[in-house]
Amino acid sequence: MNSLTAALLASAALFATPATAQNNASPVPGYAPPAPVVAEPALPQPPFPTTPPKLIVAISVDQFSADLFQQYRNHFTGGMARLLTGAVFPSGYQSHAATETCPGHSTILTGYRPAHTGIIANNWVDQSVGRQDKIVYCSEDERVAGQDHNNYTVSDMHLKVPTLGERMKTADPRVRTVSVAGKDRAAVMMGGHKMDEIWWWDGKTYVSYAGRAVPPVVARTRKAVADLVAAPQAPLPLPGYCKPLDRAITVGGQTLGTGRFQRAAGDLKGFRVSPAADAAVLAMAAGFVQDMKLGQGPQTDILSVGLSATDYIGHALGTQGAEMCIQMAELDRSLAGFFDVLDATGVDYEVMLTADHGAHDMTERQQLRAMPMESHVAPEAKTKAMSAAIAQALGLPDSPPLLLSAEGDVYINRALPPATRTRVLAEAKRRYEALPQVAAALTRDEIAATPWPTTPPETWTLKEKARSSYDPTRSGDLLILLKPRVTTIEEPAPGYVETHGSPWDYDRRVPILFWRKGMSGFEQPLSVETVDIAPTLAATIGLPIPGVDGRCLDLDPGPADTCKR
Repeated sequence: MNSLTAALLASAALFATPATAQNNASPVPGYAPPAPVVAEPALPQPPFPTTPPKLIVAISVDQFSADLFQQYRNHFTGGMARLLTGAVFPSGYQSHAATETCPGHSTILTGYRPAHTGIIANNWVDQSVGRQDKIVYCSEDERVAGQDHNNYTVSDMHLKVPTLGERMKTADPRVRTVSVAGKDRAAVMMGGHKMDEIWWWDGKTYVSYAGRAVPPVVARTRKAVADLVAAPQAPLPLPGYCKPLDRAITVGGQTLGTGRFQRAAGDLKGFRVSPAADAAVLAMAAGFVQDMKLGQGPQTDILSVGLSATDYIGHALGTQGAEMCIQMAELDRSLAGFFDVLDATGVDYEVMLTADHGAHDMTERQQLRAMPMESHVAPEAKTKAMSAAIAQALGLPDSPPLLLSAEGDVYINRALPPATRTRVLAEAKRRYEALPQVAAALTRDEIAATPWPTTPPETWTLKEKARSSYDPTRSGDLLILLKPRVTTIEEPAPGYVETHGSPWDYDRRVPILFWRKGMSGFEQPLSVETVDIAPTLAATIGLPIPGVDGRCLDLDPGPADTCKR
């Protein structure tokens, strides 16, 4: 048995209702490796199933870049290996400029780009908010008094468009929609506004909106995780193919690259930044399928699953050490166990797996591996320094500051007279464009005047990428885009040595995989977009969703067309 999840998954009670827990043995706990693949004679390809699936399972693996997928795809033997027998799109794109968690998740099950979802970034500035920092978090209700963007009440109010689950529920009120995730923003943006169940990890336990009753599966998951965290975690085994990556590197005053996720008893942060966090989310998702009997009614139900450990591991430990290699192996095993549980229900389910964004390994390790041009952003590019420099040049006071910012968006203080704001914007644009690490400083007028892109996403200009992230009610007066291989991290520190968010393809490219029992697999290496996912899934259940930004992808490699049913 895998030592990582032995305490968490050793009991079938985590996956079965209490009344039947003693009689139902879950295939997940042992994580038995799949049997070796035996070559069989080639058979005629069957068409994609013509009946709608009874359950849609949409999985997002946070920070699972196309580069990581390509690096490890030949080593997968479990759940990811199953998905590789379906429809494989290795060059999916989160096409917009703001490649962050919240906007990325907002595209997956809506079919809309962030310019239409309203989720332009993880955070933005709203100068009308009655609190000092003026920063609004994408999944908060900033109207709640006494809170800020770090201490907030979770809300779906900022998502401007419906999700696939909402559309399904509107078309048939019997539809059950469930969303579980390692982050609130993943659960909210994939689930939407009409959820039967929505749960996420808040750093201590699994929570939902205030006042929501705790179903048995959540209570069981909470207990299982609490028991797991209360005990120390022994080092995880290192797969043989991970050994070349098992090399120490010193970054931010810490030694990384050789970790095995060993953890002291009671270390909640260590649990979150480990493969066990994904295993727990998948366990709870499987429990919801069993307890609610998802997919066993006359309608099609939908389950959204947000797996966040890859992102936490990437930020804290990087993408090219032993830690990420172990995470990829454990993710593969956890997905295998999850699919085994779904198989045992006998439900005809359809799976989609993708990511909210990609990522770029830590600067220090990149510099050692043939990329000496990699760099951290210079202090003079930071908003506080720029605001002070502009104030001095224009003879203006900088208290309150002339510039405010969140992510790459820079906002001119609205308290300034219009003529002064115009001068400050022009000076800010000039100064940012003069910085050697800046690729572009785009004003809101420049972005708004850019036509919607119509070419494949890998050909888009910076303005076109920015246009797809632009919302006139939330975006800044100036958008700062750094050059390739410049990280926004000024100085690495524990928990934060690499990041994402750039308009470059290493952050934009993600895999998109579809699988359903009985389908014929194929691979399409040309680019598609994550906004294509919702119309593609909708077509398989015969639900029209006109007007979205994405297009339906035909999942039948033969003459039949899943988009024309």
